[in-house]
Amino acid sequence: MDMDRSGLPRRIICLTEEPTEVLYALGEQDRIAGISGFTVRPARARQDKPRVSAFTSAKIDRILALAPDLAIGFSDMQADIAAALVKAGIEVWIANHRSVDGILGYVRRLGALVGVAAQAARYADALAAQVDAAREAAARLPRRPRVYFEEWDEPRISAIRWVSELIGIAGGDDIFPQRAAASLGRDRIVADDRETIEAAPDIIIGSWCGKKFRPEQVAARPGWADVPAVRDGQLHEIKSPIILQPGPAALTDGLAALQRIVRDWAERQG
Repeated sequence: MDMDRSGLPRRIICLTEEPTEVLYALGEQDRIAGISGFTVRPARARQDKPRVSAFTSAKIDRILALAPDLAIGFSDMQADIAAALVKAGIEVWIANHRSVDGILGYVRRLGALVGVAAQAARYADALAAQVDAAREAAARLPRRPRVYFEEWDEPRISAIRWVSELIGIAGGDDIFPQRAAASLGRDRIVADDRETIEAAPDIIIGSWCGKKFRPEQVAARPGWADVPAVRDGQLHEIKSPIILQPGPAALTDGLAALQRIVRDWAERQG
């Protein structure tokens, strides 16, 4: 568990996907010793690296056998994994960024942590430019749709902050922005369907983390038939790996998917 001569970590365990995606993008993938089993970006990481964790659990013995000098995770959801590794003498960084600006800052901090701060800054600037371009394109839309983003169905959980922000950047308006400000999923639960029905979203987007979105089930919910999105068939899925990870994917593929949905809706309005 020793670092390289510069004092930088050389055997990193990535407990979530976003540090893996960032390190590959920065050309620093050789530092990765193990990854999350949920990793899909980049695809080759699954062939290159051993999978040693889920999201709320990890194979601690296997991680220790890889002799890491740093583990990187995300949020209070990984507190138990972090505690176990800390007790075993492993240095741990648990990030907790929840916004678009937070994601950009995360890229910069992670790059600095492995000694490529300038390269990470350029990468973050490129990501920020894509976000700015999307915001400028949205300003040209004739009308902004009301959007309900559902992260989970039972119970209903609405958009986390960076998703809510990306909806706005893409040209829509999240119907539950006040919930998006809450960091914990339990604080984003929509317990009463009447709230959603009365908000009358023009678009419904499902990203049920870990399972396929079922638009027909949403449409069949009692009282939802007259919701504009249901009436007009505007129920869409965005796969969770490209929108619910607080990393580059959300700012690239996730944002692009939101843009397509919003743009197609706007074109249908005539």
